[in-house]
Amino acid sequence: MFIIGLGTAAPENRYTQAECWAAIQNSAAFPRLAARSRAILRKVLSGNNGIATRHLALKNLQHAFELTPDALHARFLENAPQLAAQAAERALADAKTPVAEIDAILVSTCTGYLCPGLTSYVGERLGLRPEVLPLDLVGQGCGAALPNLRAAESLLMSGRARRVLSICVEVCSAAFYLDDDVGVLISACLFGDGAGAAVLSASANGNRRVKWQTAASRFAPADRELLRFEQKAGMLRNILKPEVPPLAARHAGQLFDDTLAQAGAIRSQINGWIFHPGGRDVLLALRERFGLTAHDTRWSEAVLCEYGNVSSPSVFFVLQNALAGGAPGGRWWMSSFGAGFSCHGALLEVE
Repeated sequence: MFIIGLGTAAPENRYTQAECWAAIQNSAAFPRLAARSRAILRKVLSGNNGIATRHLALKNLQHAFELTPDALHARFLENAPQLAAQAAERALADAKTPVAEIDAILVSTCTGYLCPGLTSYVGERLGLRPEVLPLDLVGQGCGAALPNLRAAESLLMSGRARRVLSICVEVCSAAFYLDDDVGVLISACLFGDGAGAAVLSASANGNRRVKWQTAASRFAPADRELLRFEQKAGMLRNILKPEVPPLAARHAGQLFDDTLAQAGAIRSQINGWIFHPGGRDVLLALRERFGLTAHDTRWSEAVLCEYGNVSSPSVFFVLQNALAGGAPGGRWWMSSFGAGFSCHGALLEVE
């Protein structure tokens, strides 16, 4: 399988962390929080957490505190199809592929629920053929991009499709929640909105050649309670425990070692690192586990700095950054991880 086109999209409105801190102090929710919770918000939004700005589907930051099930669902319904379609259109343009050549569309999300799913809305916006295979994938959290791509690979290798459109979209601002739980508060300070898309083919095109060589996944259900969504008062509430950064690094490292061994590759052959930028502490833990420098993870850190953690689309942003930035060719390692606890990795060959 080859990744022949990439596209990303984010809301036009971009807010600094300082603007977010000012807005939350002026919100009706702020006085209801415990003193410790207010101190945590100040520390995260005012300190150096690797995030400078976030793109949010909010015309005004005060809209972030309209935390009712109806308001959050309306935010997802308005923005998720739009962002997904924008990313897909850019990926199709990058691949120089007419929409009529798409045989299947796979859309992953975890920040909202629609029935029919997003494939219906996005397919309509793009003008996909009526016989295109639509697959909606949900519940995989930040790690969803790689399972999505692996499903696309199966369609291509089986001959069921010649071109597949893979999309991840998250409106994280439609899943914000405020209470005195530390993980909930930190989540509200880290996540942003966005979408990423890839056009996939069994053959390469004229773009920079990105070949999908092999991929693997690793699941740890015993760690499920450390990172997941729950429903509370009719709204999604993110559970995020402090054990997540070392947990992510441990599983990502083991998956990397196992996959390289199975592929007959060695670590010194890896010239590019495409990690999901889950947060500053996550990237620091990955650097320590893999023996990397800030230069090695610069593409992930750049995405985190401008967009925050955009959940499942993040690795599309990072891969696009690395390709546009002239990262050296050869073997690249791409990895995403999230709810479950789950971890996914893929070995790419880039020319």
